[in-house]
Formats: sequence, C-alpha cells, structure tokens
Amino acid sequence: MAKNIQSLERAAAMLRLLAGGERRLGLSDIASSLGLAKGTAHGILRTLQAEGFVEQDAASGRYQLGAELLRLGNSYLDVHELRARALVWTDDLARSSGESVHLGVLHQRGVLIVHHVFRPDDSRQVLEVGAMQPLHSTALGKVLSAYDPVAHSEAVEVEREAFTPRTTTTLGDFEALLDMTRARGWAADVEETWEGVASVAAPIHDRRRMPVGAVAVTGAVERVCPGGELRPELVAAVRDCARAVSRDLGAGRF
Repeated sequence: MAKNIQSLERAAAMLRLLAGGERRLGLSDIASSLGLAKGTAHGILRTLQAEGFVEQDAASGRYQLGAELLRLGNSYLDVHELRARALVWTDDLARSSGESVHLGVLHQRGVLIVHHVFRPDDSRQVLEVGAMQPLHSTALGKVLSAYDPVAHSEAVEVEREAFTPRTTTTLGDFEALLDMTRARGWAADVEETWEGVASVAAPIHDRRRMPVGAVAVTGAVERVCPGGELRPELVAAVRDCARAVSRDLGAGRF
C-alpha cells in the first residue's frame, strides 16, 4: 500500500482547520492545533498563500482561506450545475436574439466556454465548447474580471495583448471598463478581440451571490451593433437570461 505524502496531509489539515474554526488564525494557533513546529507550519502556509489557497491579513498577520480555494470549491457547480441550469434559458436567448450564445467560467487565466448554442439559422458553425477566451478583451472576460476577485487579479497581473486596434490594454483604462461593467451590470466587446465580431455578456451568481460564470450573445458587428450602437433589446435579453439562471441557482432577485 502506497504511503500518504505527509506534507499534503498537513496542508489538508491546515485548510480544514481554517475552514472550521475562527475566521482568522495566527501562526502559533495553527502550529499548536496541528502539533507542528512553527517553522514547518509557516512553510506550508507560505506555499498555500503563494497558490492563493490561504490569505494573510496585513494588519494582524493572521491567516484565512483564500479566494482561489473558493473558486475551486465552485468548480463542480461551474461546469455541471451551471450548464444544466442554463440549458433552457440559453436556448431561448439564442432563439430570441437570432445569435449564438456562450456560457463561460474562469479557468487558467482565461474564460473557458462550457456551453455553446448555435445561431438559429442554416449557416455552418463550429462548436466552441472547451475553447478559451481572453479575460481582458471579451465581454465574458470583462464580466468575470469585474465581479470575480480572482479573475480580476489574473487579468490585471498579466500583459494585456492588443488583438485589434480597439483592444484596451492599459491598466487604467481596463479598470475604468470594469467600473463601468459593475455600474451597468453588463459588458460588451465590439471588435476588441475579433474583427467584425461583437458580443454582450452579463454575470451569473449562485445562492451565495458569488459570481460563477457569465452568459454572452455573440454575432456579426453589423447585427449586434447596427449603426454603431448596441441593440438595447439584445442587452436586456442577455441580462434577463443571466438573472434567470442566477435565480435557478438560488441567487434570488438582482
């Protein structure tokens, strides 16, 4: 029988301790509770902190669970329940908008497409489930970056590539876009990632009102933005879809 890896056992015990006890614990409390030397406990905490599983309060020096652990805990919901709850609503959105619909979640510093409803016409289309989209330039990515602190950190800590002349790359301008997204409850991508393509997205929340994904309508810029302006009924339809999925996940009214 293979032996368990002691360092992983200790890390797991540490996470359980932080999850089940007080909101924040000091190094001495953690070490004594687990029967570890302070140096050993500090080394494990430092590793967990580097991976985002643990956070340290700057004022008190105490430790608590990190946002990355919360995101991983939501991963089953993201790719299973979220998709199941969104099936009917995304089908309705594609039918009413006449455009393709994508459902995305945060994954590896990008947006993972977990569900794709084809545009309801006879045109040849490619299934994009499993594809990755950038956080900083797509409507889905901007929504996740605006509402999910982990996505926000990942979007601002990397170089933002200019896919087209319209892509926002400077940090100040990007943060201003996220402020606007939070203020109005939706985000747009008008030829910022792909020439000739526009998209509108809104956030989906779970019963704890945590952001667990986003839904977007995507189509040719001349259909999504006739005359250079986003179709207001399209924005309303995307937001209604996101609210409906959120309600089905137990988020209540937004």
